Amino acid sequence: MSKKAPAAGLSPRGRALRKIEPYIWIAPSVILMAVFILVPIISVFQMSMSDVSKAGKIKGFNGIANFTKVINGSAFGLVLKNTIVWTVAVVVLSTILGFVLALILNNQFRGRKAARAIVVFPWATTLVVQASAWNFIINKDYGTLNTLLLKLGIIKEAVNWTPTPEAYFAWEIACGIFVTIPFVCFCVLSGLQSIDTTYYEAATVDGANYWQKLFKITLPLVKSSLTVSTVLNIIYVFNSFPIIWTMTKGDPANHTDTLVTYLYKLAFYNGRQGEAAAVSVIGFIILLVCASVYMVYTLRKGDDE
Repeated sequence: MSKKAPAAGLSPRGRALRKIEPYIWIAPSVILMAVFILVPIISVFQMSMSDVSKAGKIKGFNGIANFTKVINGSAFGLVLKNTIVWTVAVVVLSTILGFVLALILNNQFRGRKAARAIVVFPWATTLVVQASAWNFIINKDYGTLNTLLLKLGIIKEAVNWTPTPEAYFAWEIACGIFVTIPFVCFCVLSGLQSIDTTYYEAATVDGANYWQKLFKITLPLVKSSLTVSTVLNIIYVFNSFPIIWTMTKGDPANHTDTLVTYLYKLAFYNGRQGEAAAVSVIGFIILLVCASVYMVYTLRKGDDE
């Protein structure tokens, strides 16, 4: 049976090939990332600092003129505030509820598999379908929420659940939380299932109660799962388009717009593609800073502990 020659016995050409072999394997992935991620990012940055025609043709460099127009615009402050409220509310509440649900689903009980399958449904369904369903539920004239409450006798006449833009925006946040909970739940659940039960057994012997086990054992050991789910959630929720666009299209008068829907309107409704690119760059920088700060803070805190 033949044996491969050791690296020391290879020719100079063979040793050189051996050194570059790992780079050859990862080259296709690097090329794809460069083509589909790096090139578009560079293109957006270029457009954000250029005069761009309605057809998308770059005319020339204009510095920060697009950023100045966007920031000084009447709607930008409101849109930025909506984006922050939307992201913080959905990420924080979905993380808390997803964590609690994961704790429940990690217990042994009858029908646990069925319960886990049901939790997956909101995550597996497309966001457009989810948003359309929520629009149908809260509709005043034929919505299922009013129909159910009327039949139960809780209300005597149909209620307008969206009397103001703020109320409609709150319903969009509720929809965002609902569809995000499963992702957090299963990220945390994967971390919970990797915890050795002997930790809990030893804590029980030492007289620890449920809350002591939760804060001293469970939370520290699922921190990595929570970190991953939170960072990904911040990115996904911040860039979420289908829910808000399907339910309100950001109307009325940008009162339910976020940066993503706002830049879409700028680019494809108003033909202001340079300003839309500037909004996209602003969102990119905000996300980069937030995700970096969160990751650094989490990692440093983990090292201190």
